[in-house]
Amino acid sequence: MKHLIILLLSVLTISAYGQDKYSHAYYNKLTELSGTDYVLATIESAGKMFTINSTALLFLNTRTGQSKQIDFPDGAYIQKIEQIKIDSFQINKVMVTARTVNLDNDKRIDWGDPTQIIILSTDGQEKTQLTKDDFFARTWLINSQTGTIVITGHTDTNKNGKYDKTDKSEILLYDLKTLKLIVRI
Repeated sequence: MKHLIILLLSVLTISAYGQDKYSHAYYNKLTELSGTDYVLATIESAGKMFTINSTALLFLNTRTGQSKQIDFPDGAYIQKIEQIKIDSFQINKVMVTARTVNLDNDKRIDWGDPTQIIILSTDGQEKTQLTKDDFFARTWLINSQTGTIVITGHTDTNKNGKYDKTDKSEILLYDLKTLKLIVRI
């Protein structure tokens, strides 16, 4: 009987906590953007039972205190943030790899959805998504000798939201200065 009462009280406590209507914002992953006055932070908004509802990036000017927030869709997942700084080409940008699209139309954005490559200016004012929503980026490499990024992956040509035999594998080459596609192989 004692175990049953403890179990009942535990379930009531957890379910009452799960009814929390407040959203909590957490600032994580502070990154100094070298060569600039900016610091980059990730923002995660957690709701009921600490489920992540939304993700954003915050660009903070450490000289003036001004900030710029870049929001991503609900359920998006930022995988990696990397600064691309190539002085010989006057390139100083932020590359974000993230899952932002629920391509297979299941309940949420998950590991089966495509990874997009997104390039941001170091102040957060400019945002360019290099890969299309139906392109599954697999690997990428930045060539500092040419100021380009090479991205491998595949396009969901049959529009079923999955990788299968009919999908087309591709290599994309982008100029990091202009953010324009140079060639698709």
